[in-house]
Amino acid sequence: MNNPFTGSGVALVTPFHKDGSIDFDALKKLVQLQIDGGTDFLVVQGTTGESPTLSQDEKMQVLQTVMDVNQGKLKIVYGVGGNNTLAVGENLKKVPAGVDGILSVSPYYNKPIQKGIIEHYKYIASCTDLPIILYNVPGRTGSNVLPETTITLAEIPNIVAMKEASGSMEQIMEIIRLRKPDFGVLSGDDAITMPLIAAGADGVISVVANAFPEKFSKMVHASMEGDLDKARKEHYDLLPITKMFFEEGNPGGVKVALAVRGIMEENMRLPLFPVSDGLRARITLETNNLLGI
Repeated sequence: MNNPFTGSGVALVTPFHKDGSIDFDALKKLVQLQIDGGTDFLVVQGTTGESPTLSQDEKMQVLQTVMDVNQGKLKIVYGVGGNNTLAVGENLKKVPAGVDGILSVSPYYNKPIQKGIIEHYKYIASCTDLPIILYNVPGRTGSNVLPETTITLAEIPNIVAMKEASGSMEQIMEIIRLRKPDFGVLSGDDAITMPLIAAGADGVISVVANAFPEKFSKMVHASMEGDLDKARKEHYDLLPITKMFFEEGNPGGVKVALAVRGIMEENMRLPLFPVSDGLRARITLETNNLLGI
């Protein structure tokens, strides 16, 4: 199975009302912004979507809303991961038609050895026919999926790509060097997406592109086409706000920018908490600068 997920992917945030309920009208506006802004595929209920705080019913309602607005225009990847292998497998069996792929994070908190990670993914891959994107984010999981583990997992037919958020250019380039031609490597760090694509990566699953799909997709596509002058311009235009978005955790920062754009309110569910007034003011100013307001 070849990797069908390339270019500018967006890890969609979940909009909330002040009372904590999901703001489905704002979600619809967000999806339309991505369709109009040049995004290539959508990721629903990743970490950026605050998935740990949503019930299974709420996740399905969010997914259905995204599919209803999308109408097949962009590929949809659905986040199904966890540290209980059997439970992840059962959840995969319930994924509805209309989903194009799965993003599944390496098991967190348990801190499995590499062999345990391999067996986890072998099992969950047997529970679905959909293409699976692996997700390595050691800062959240407490363990690192080593390049040789990724290459081993790439032999499983429906494991098609790795979202790499280790932050290690050396590690990611080693995967690119060793992979088979049809296995995708996607950046999981917005700030290093442009250099990673220049090094051979196939795209990104982005946080920043929630708020700036137009500029971010320009940067990604220019990088993929080898137009590095154009890619560098967009990269350095976005770099200051990219840093701001992650200063006080994700997705608090990007929700400020989305509020400035009139897409949604900044609300999040506990234990996440809105950003400080000082950071909000800086993000607001930079968002207006980027939008030419």
